[in-house]
Amino acid sequence: MLELLTGTGLATAAGLNAALPLLVLGVLDRWTTLVELPAAWGWLSDPWVLAILAALLLLEVVADKVPGLDHLNDVVQTVVRPTAGGLAFGAGSGAQTAAVTDPASFFTSNAWVPVAIGVVMALVVHTGKALSRPVVNVATAGLGTPVVSAAEDATSLALSLAAVLVPLLVIVLLGALVVGAVRLRRGRGRRRGGPGSGTADAADDRARGPAGSAA
Repeated sequence: MLELLTGTGLATAAGLNAALPLLVLGVLDRWTTLVELPAAWGWLSDPWVLAILAALLLLEVVADKVPGLDHLNDVVQTVVRPTAGGLAFGAGSGAQTAAVTDPASFFTSNAWVPVAIGVVMALVVHTGKALSRPVVNVATAGLGTPVVSAAEDATSLALSLAAVLVPLLVIVLLGALVVGAVRLRRGRGRRRGGPGSGTADAADDRARGPAGSAA
C-alpha cells in the first residue's frame, strides 16, 4: 500500500514538473539513507544523470513562468512528463524491473505495469495543467503565470518529498490538488456565465412576456 502511494505521489509530481521527483529520488539515494533504489534504477543517482536532471529542472522552472513560453514548454513536456512519471512510479514503488539489462524480462515479468501506470497518471495531471494555464494567462494578463507556476513547483516538491518520507501524506496532498482543480474549473465556469448568463435570462423573460410570466 505504501509503495503504491509512493509511486502515485511521484508520478503525480512528474505531471507538474518532470525532473523534480526524479532528482529527489536520485539525490536522496546517493547522499542519504532515506531512499534505496532498486538495482535496475540505480542509474538515477549517477552524478551525470543528477547533473542533467538539475539542468532540465532549471530550464523547466524558468520556461514555465514566462507567458507564451509556458505553452511551448507544455507542448514539449507532453512527452517528457509522462515518461518521467513512468520512471518515477517504477523506481519509487520499488519495482524490480530489468529495463536496461534485460528488455525481454521487462515485459514477461509484468515489470512494465507500474511504469505504464505512472505514465498515465503523469499524463492526466500534465493535461490538466496544460489546459488550465491559458485560462490563467488570459484572466490575469500573464501576471498570474509565475505565481501559478511557482505553486505547481511547490506542489510537485511537496508530493515528491511526501511520497518518499510520509507516503500517507500523499492522500492529503492529492485531495488538495483535486479540490484546487475543481475550484479553478468552477471559477472558470462562473466567469463564462456571469454577466452573459444574466443578460440571456433577461432576454428570455422579455421574449416570454406576460404569457410567460403567467405561466
